[in-house]
Amino acid sequence: MKYELILSWKNPKDNMWIPVGRLIFEGNHYAFYYTYGAKNINNFKPFEKMDDISKTYESEELFPLFKNRLLQKSRPEYGEYLEWLDMSEKEMHPMEELSLTGGVRATDSLQLFPLPVKSNGEYKVKFFTHGMRYLASHYRIRASKLKEGDTLYLMKDIQNEYDEDALVLRTEDPHEIIGYCPKNYVKDFNFLIDRNRIGDVSIKVVKNNVNAPSQLRLLCEFRTKWIDGFIPSEHKDFQKITTL
Repeated sequence: MKYELILSWKNPKDNMWIPVGRLIFEGNHYAFYYTYGAKNINNFKPFEKMDDISKTYESEELFPLFKNRLLQKSRPEYGEYLEWLDMSEKEMHPMEELSLTGGVRATDSLQLFPLPVKSNGEYKVKFFTHGMRYLASHYRIRASKLKEGDTLYLMKDIQNEYDEDALVLRTEDPHEIIGYCPKNYVKDFNFLIDRNRIGDVSIKVVKNNVNAPSQLRLLCEFRTKWIDGFIPSEHKDFQKITTL
């Protein structure tokens, strides 16, 4: 089994998320390397014990930078945490946990997200909605009433001054905003939406964790047809550094 996650860093100068590395698990070992996003940002500093941005780091164990982002199984809330992620302890690989939670910590500005792979001709990815804590209270109330299997709909937020690719998630009747798609996916989502038929695009509620922190509240799944020749996260910022 192979897992591949993109590591993004939030630039404090403009609060924009920049891809700076890739974490890979394959053949019972882990690898991490920096991407051109890290090279192209002047104020980004490499991580401790991984200070050479041209090197590929390998280990039989998950690197401490990422291991510290997993919830310890000894924590009393661990069982509830698994329910929020719609996973069981037996089936959950550390990379799956990181792909769902993003490995987000309050003490830094890093986030992980999975690189989607083609599955039976489909592009399919699960994610937690973003921005829920900034919504008006009546929108949050509506979001709390969503059920597993409910259909959600996309709106392009073309006047968003922070991200021209932003995609809003809404309900059907009445139309109410319940969050945003993660920024790391919206370029790919827009590309696929524009090239597929409306009926080939689907977003469903997987889990609604009404008692969870806002970043783990609403788990959704985006599905559509995989376009021939499409490569996810193709921009150079996502690619391995080959020249300094």
